[in-house]
Amino acid sequence: MVDSLKKPSFEEMRPGVKIPAKETLLTPRFYTTDFDEMEKMDISVNEDELRAILEEFRADYNRHHFVRDAEFEQSWEHIDGETRQLFVEFLERSCTAEFSGFLLYKELGRRLKGKSPVLAECFNLMSRDEARHAGFLNKAMSDFNLSLDLGFLTKSRKYTFFKPKFIFYATYLSEKIGYWRYITIYRHLEAHPEDRIYPIFRFFENWCQDENRHGDFFDAIMKSQPQMLNDWKARLWCRFFLLSVFATMYLNDIQRKDFYAAIGLDAREYDIHVIEKTNETAGRVFPVMLDVKNPKFYQFLDTCVKNNDKLRAIVNSKTPKFLQLFQKLPLYISNGVQFLKLYFMKPLDAKAYEGSVR
Repeated sequence: MVDSLKKPSFEEMRPGVKIPAKETLLTPRFYTTDFDEMEKMDISVNEDELRAILEEFRADYNRHHFVRDAEFEQSWEHIDGETRQLFVEFLERSCTAEFSGFLLYKELGRRLKGKSPVLAECFNLMSRDEARHAGFLNKAMSDFNLSLDLGFLTKSRKYTFFKPKFIFYATYLSEKIGYWRYITIYRHLEAHPEDRIYPIFRFFENWCQDENRHGDFFDAIMKSQPQMLNDWKARLWCRFFLLSVFATMYLNDIQRKDFYAAIGLDAREYDIHVIEKTNETAGRVFPVMLDVKNPKFYQFLDTCVKNNDKLRAIVNSKTPKFLQLFQKLPLYISNGVQFLKLYFMKPLDAKAYEGSVR
């Protein structure tokens, strides 16, 4: 824990430029894909919907939205101690995730130009949105006398290769869960303005609409490739990606529960709400949903939370490194077992669920 009377210290590459957070299984990923396979996709089955989404991207509803106003022009020294550290971490993680989307979408737009002009323009316009988001977040970090060197991130990060269909599953869920995260925070702070400790939260209502439109785009792409959704392999992979996205968010947020407490939210209740809403949204395109209302779902996740607390304690202990490995191993195995239990919980058939709630 950081002493609440002291300012947190961050490692810097040079004055005012933060060394990026260490890459772990829970940090935002940078992706690359099989561009040749992407170029060969036939979108004619759902081209009308994709063209309609392209028109929304061209309208650029938020072109005047991400402009800092007078409320930013003040000292933020009163946000100090652990709250300051957690808030900077929140800004960094968000900036890194948005910048990751920018890089992927920009490269897809470049590679698809001349091969699939509709998709190429959509990706280019989405990269425009993500660049705005990342820039706005990085500028917010500068209010705390820090920033990220995004050029350094581009070169230094490891890139995870996913086949196109996995890129679509992952980015669709990333955009939709981003929508529910932003809008939930916005609505809470709209009702409780006394908890809005920093003005960036005022921008979340329009911001989340970008995320929602991006998610709709990936929804439309997957519907143009029905083979990605309608066989037994798709059901298994959709379960995997739903669980990966939900578990990653939950483990990250519970670890940083004090940040959410600083803005008046209970991290666990917040995550449960976001997971349930994203799960229902995903059921409109994915063939399956997770049974997230089953109490065991969060029991298994909470076991992972406890294991991760113990892992951090081991890392921070004075135990020799070679002995730490033996202390960590049972906890890693336990986390793997919890994930398998979660994965093999009986999923919900999305169509049947949709019919039951109408």
